[in-house]
Amino acid sequence: MRDRDIIECEGTIVRIHRGDFCEVEVTIGAVRRTVRAKRSGRMNVGRIQLCENDRVRVEVSPYDLSRGRITYRL
Repeated sequence: MRDRDIIECEGTIVRIHRGDFCEVEVTIGAVRRTVRAKRSGRMNVGRIQLCENDRVRVEVSPYDLSRGRITYRL
């Protein structure tokens, strides 16, 4: 996937699941939706912890808007 295909948006972590997945509520365009997202590799290396109600930056693929990758904690 190329960089120009990725949709970047900001959201709030609603729930944290086992297996390092989180449900993040984001606004894509005018639509508010819940995205199932996983931490990026840099966040794993830096051991950055996530909690509920944290603001995060999420990269979402335009091909599957229900999955994403958390790249930054705001």
